[in-house]
Amino acid sequence: EMKRVLPQVQFASGMAWEDLATFQVGDKIMQENGNHAGMDFFRMFSYKLLQGTAATALNNPSTIAISRKMAKDFFGGPEQAIGKTIRYENRKDFKVTAVFENVPEDVSEKFDYLINWHAFLEDNGWAKEWGNNGPRTFVMLKPGTNPVAFEKQIVHFLDKYNKDQGPGFRIQLGIQRFDDMYLHSHFSPAGKLEGGRIEYVRLFSIIAIFILLIACINFMNLTTARSVKRAKEIGVRKVVGALRSALMKQFIGEAILLAFIAILIALLMVILILPAFNSLTQKHIAFPYGNGYFWGSIFILTGITGLISGSYPAVFLSSFKPAAVLKGVLKLKSGPVWFRKGLVVFQFVLSIVLIIGTIVISKQINFIQTTNLGYNRENLIYVPLSGDLTKQYELFKQESLNMPGIKEVSRISQTPTAIQNGTYGVDWDGKEPNSKPMFTQASIGYDFAKTMNIKVLQGREFSKAFGTDTAAYIINEQALKKIGFKNPIGSRLTFWNKKGTVVGVIKDFHFNSLHVPVNALILRLGEKDDYGSILVKTKAGQTKAALASLEKLYKQLNPKFPFTYQFSEDEYQKLYTSEIMVGKLSNYFAFLAIFISCLGLLGLAMFTAEQRTKEIGIRKVLGAGIGSIFNLLSREFLILVLIALLIASPMAWYIMDKWLDDYAYKTHISWWMFVIAGIVAIVITLFTVSYQAVKAALANPVKSLRSE
Repeated sequence: EMKRVLPQVQFASGMAWEDLATFQVGDKIMQENGNHAGMDFFRMFSYKLLQGTAATALNNPSTIAISRKMAKDFFGGPEQAIGKTIRYENRKDFKVTAVFENVPEDVSEKFDYLINWHAFLEDNGWAKEWGNNGPRTFVMLKPGTNPVAFEKQIVHFLDKYNKDQGPGFRIQLGIQRFDDMYLHSHFSPAGKLEGGRIEYVRLFSIIAIFILLIACINFMNLTTARSVKRAKEIGVRKVVGALRSALMKQFIGEAILLAFIAILIALLMVILILPAFNSLTQKHIAFPYGNGYFWGSIFILTGITGLISGSYPAVFLSSFKPAAVLKGVLKLKSGPVWFRKGLVVFQFVLSIVLIIGTIVISKQINFIQTTNLGYNRENLIYVPLSGDLTKQYELFKQESLNMPGIKEVSRISQTPTAIQNGTYGVDWDGKEPNSKPMFTQASIGYDFAKTMNIKVLQGREFSKAFGTDTAAYIINEQALKKIGFKNPIGSRLTFWNKKGTVVGVIKDFHFNSLHVPVNALILRLGEKDDYGSILVKTKAGQTKAALASLEKLYKQLNPKFPFTYQFSEDEYQKLYTSEIMVGKLSNYFAFLAIFISCLGLLGLAMFTAEQRTKEIGIRKVLGAGIGSIFNLLSREFLILVLIALLIASPMAWYIMDKWLDDYAYKTHISWWMFVIAGIVAIVITLFTVSYQAVKAALANPVKSLRSE
C-alpha cells in the first residue's frame, strides 16, 4: 500500500520470520530454513541470482526462489531446478522461478528459500488485518528522497486503514536504515531507539580500552623501574652533547617500535585464536586482510599506543642531571613517585571494576538458570506439529500416553519460552470504550497446565468433559489485574469478536525472556489447530526411552516428515546466549586485566626495591628479619590496592546497576561481591610483590652498603 500511494517509495516488500519447513521432490524429503517475501525483494537486495530474474523471481503466489545448495540437493544444480515443482509441507506445490547463491554467514537475513508473500497471506488470514503486526516491511526510497521528511509523512499512515484506532489507542509508523537494524534493534513502547547488539560492541570496546590503558601504564612503570640501569647511559649521552629533545625522541621511538613489534605478534595471535573466538561467540567473523580501513586504524592505534606509553618515560628519563647520575647518585623527587603510584591505583581501579562486574554477571546468569519460571521445564520436550500429524494429533496423544517413559501430553500454538503474539482485540463487560490494552495470546490443548505443572488458582483448565470450552478462555494473574474482574470464573470475555466466558485463572509463568515482565495472557482452546507444537512430559530418567518411542510413532503417523524435537531447557538457554557469552568473555578479560596489572605492580616493586636497597641493608645489619622487610615493602602496595578498591566500588556498583536495569527480573548487588573483589586484589598483590620483597630481604647487606 505504501508503494501504491506514496510516490517516494520505489520498491516495497513484506517479510515474515524464519520458517523450518519440509520439502519433497520425488522420494527425497528434506527440511530447510526459509521465509516469505514480496515480489520486489530481489530488486531491493543484492542477493546474487544464478538463475531467473529479480522481476520474475517471486511474481505470483505459486512461485519460490531457492538457494544453490537446495537446488543441488533436490535437482542436481541451479539450471536443472528452474521451472520444476517442489512440494511444501506436503500440502502445497510451488514452481521454482529463481535460484540464488548460497547466503553467506555474515548477513542478517539468512534463508535457503523464499516463498511469495501472497502465499503467506493465504495461510495467515490475520496478517490481512491492519491492526495486527509482526511481519516486517522493507521499503526502498527513490534516489533524492529526504528520509527525515518521509518519516514525518508516514507517522499517521495507518489512521485511515486501521479502524480499531481511537483516542486511547494509535499505531504510528517510523523508518530505520537497514544497515542499522542488526546493531540497533531495541525500541521503547514509545518508538524510541533504546539499543540492541550495539551495547555489547560498546561494552567490549570500553573493556579493550581499559586493558590497553593498563598495558600503557605498565610500560611506563616498567620503563621507569629500570631507570637506574639506564641513568649512566643518559648521563654520557648528555655529556657528549645530546639534547633533551633528542633523548625524548629516542625513548618515544623505542616505545613506538615496541608497540609495532607487539601488534605483529597480536595480529598473529588473533588469526590463530579467531576460530576459537567464533566458536565461543557463535559468530563468523573473518580476518579483514583486504580492508584498508582496518589496516589504517591498526596503524594509527599502534602509533597512539606507543606515543602514550612512551611519553612519560621520555620526559622522566631525559630529565636526569648528568653530573648526579655519573657520580652514582640518583635521588628521585616525590612527584614522579606519587605519579607512578597513582598509575598503579588507576590500574587496579579498572581491574577491580572488571572483577566486580564478572561476579555480578555470573550471579545474574545463575539467577536466570535457577529462578522459578512458574512451570517445570525439566523433562519437557517440544515436538513441532507438521504434515499429517496436524490431523492426527489426538491419536498421537492417545498412543504416546501408553508408551514407556511418557507422563503427560498437551499442545500449544507457540513454544512456552517464546509466546509473543499480541492483540488488542479483547473486550469485556465494564471495559472503557477508548481503552485498548495489549494482551498476549496463545492456543493450548487439554491437560496443558498439568503437563507444564502450572498452578490453577481459580476454576479449571480446558477439559473434554465440557463441550462449551470451544468458547471459553483461561487468563493469568496479570490479565486478571488488567481486566479487573472480582469474580472472574463465568465472567464474559470476547476475544477476536468471539464471545465466551472465563473458566480458569492460572498463576503467572514466564513465557518470554526475564528481560521483560510477564504480560497479561489469554489462552484459548486449540485442540484442533493445524499448527503449533506438541508438549511431552517424560518421566525422570526415562527420556531416552520416551524419545525412541515417540520417533517410532511419529514415523508411523507422519512418514513424509523427519522427527524433530527440542528440549525445553535448551530453548530456555537460547534466550540468554548473549548473557552467557558476555559472562565467559568477562572472565577472560578480567583475568587479562589482572595479569597485566600484576606486571605493572611488579615493575613498581622492582623500582621501590632498587631505590631502598641501602635502607634495607641497614635494617638487616641492625637485626631486621625477612618478615619485617617483607611487611615494609608490601604495606604501601596494599594501601594502594585499598585506595583502588574504595574508588572502584561505587563505579562498579553504578555500571552493573545500569546493566541489571535491562532485566525485569534480576539478582541484587550485594556487599559480599565487593569484599570478594577486594580479597582477590589483595591476594594477587601480595603474591606479585612477594617475589621482589623476599629477594630484597634475602640480599646480602654487604653488597648494598659498600661504596664501590
